[in-house]
Amino acid sequence: MSSPQLQSHPFFNPSKTNPNLIFSKSPFFLPYFSTPIRNYNPKPNALSSSLQEFPPNALRRKTNPQCTVGFSLGVDLGSSRTGLALSKGFSVRPLTVLNLRGQKLELQLLDMAEREEVDEFIIGIPKSWDGKETPQSNKVRSIAGRLAVRAAERGWRVYLQDEHGTSSEAAYRMINLGLNKSARQKTSDAYAAVILLERYFAMSGEDIEIVLPKQINLQEKLRKGTPLDINFSPEEFVD
Repeated sequence: MSSPQLQSHPFFNPSKTNPNLIFSKSPFFLPYFSTPIRNYNPKPNALSSSLQEFPPNALRRKTNPQCTVGFSLGVDLGSSRTGLALSKGFSVRPLTVLNLRGQKLELQLLDMAEREEVDEFIIGIPKSWDGKETPQSNKVRSIAGRLAVRAAERGWRVYLQDEHGTSSEAAYRMINLGLNKSARQKTSDAYAAVILLERYFAMSGEDIEIVLPKQINLQEKLRKGTPLDINFSPEEFVD
């Protein structure tokens, strides 16, 4: 029996030989913000110094609409499956589900980022309803930290975005799209990544946290990749 599939679209050209990927031929297209994000009302925060120094693509586009940025890869990390979504801000699409762990997962994420012209990873970090981190949060931070080192070597950035409620919102989205129970079970992780990216762009990247490698030379490499024509107003910045 063949693997269930997500949504085909011009962004993704999957390898025909990789059995760990799950793709779709579903004819529908997910427009950006096709349904409203529910149960997520973050309080507006002033920008941290790290976000000012290493602004995410959503914030770059907000402060300078003419700024050229790469694609954003949404990553919903699970214990055995990882859902991915792709966006450049105009639309967010489910990409695939990876049945990989450890170093194989990290290498696959880097390979996909290279092929899809991605320059930032938006990784969901588990938090409770009151914004507190959960036991799973430390595991996600560990994976994000290792990925951040490999990504920085290529000039790419890694950010953490609160993923609270994304799974339930993904279930609501898939039901609205008419996916049957079997399809929902097999693609839910990718749709959770879609919700994660939509949340990120809805907040213009102002509600995320950058994961910086400890190596100074890698931080400098990321710093050199930051456009010089981005300006922040004083009220947006807090040290």
